[in-house]
Amino acid sequence: MRSTGKTCAGLLLTGIMLFPVYWMLNVSLTRDQDMRKSPPGLFPAHATLEGYRAVVDQQLPYLGTSLVIGLGTVALTVALAAPAGFALAKLRPRGGGILSFVLLAAQMIPGIIMAMGFYAIYLQLGLLQSVPGLIVADSTLSVPFAVLVFTAFMSGIPGELLQAAQVDGARPLRTFWSVVLPMSRNSVVTVSLFAFLWSWSDFILAATLVNGGAHEPITLGIYHYIGNNNQQWNAIMATAVVASLPAAVILVLAQRYVAAGVTTGAVKD
Repeated sequence: MRSTGKTCAGLLLTGIMLFPVYWMLNVSLTRDQDMRKSPPGLFPAHATLEGYRAVVDQQLPYLGTSLVIGLGTVALTVALAAPAGFALAKLRPRGGGILSFVLLAAQMIPGIIMAMGFYAIYLQLGLLQSVPGLIVADSTLSVPFAVLVFTAFMSGIPGELLQAAQVDGARPLRTFWSVVLPMSRNSVVTVSLFAFLWSWSDFILAATLVNGGAHEPITLGIYHYIGNNNQQWNAIMATAVVASLPAAVILVLAQRYVAAGVTTGAVKD
């Protein structure tokens, strides 16, 4: 009986948390003339795909830009964080503990502070309203977290494997590439997922650094769309649904790797 009550309570709380997602989907399928019904309909009695047609016609460039930014952020984050995590975990450089603390503290800096700093730098370098500039900026949000994840995971790799690679003549770089990185698949997937999600959902950096440029991400696309079409809520919600799909699909496909990547290294023998 107690377990049944807990299950019902869990389902109720899950339903409450997911209701905004359902309402977003419901409104995206609702006709304009049914939008102001009172009370509003819980189901789209006369479902329409007009909102999704508007997404295809107007929002695809924004989605493509977000995809490029997300994949670029993932590549840059892994390229920087994986070697750094390996160095902190196995090479033990001087000041490694201080560096780990700095990386932890860097995650506490408000995003708007980072955005204003990047704006001043990019203004001098001519990188405003550029996709590479936004990729670098988004990577600063994910690299500190990624280094900590890689460090925790790689600390659990047996030292005997690295010693065996050294006996075979492998230098640290070859050891990292041929031994450590293949064993760190779960942490690579975890870091890649979070880096992609952060860059995909970023608004503050995008609004500060690329607003008004030729290539803007989907977060700015939705923002502009609300400002220009505040009466077409089915199209606005359809845009939000389409923008949520890539992140949701990737999260579902990678969830078992994420669970393994986050928990590995948490318990020491």
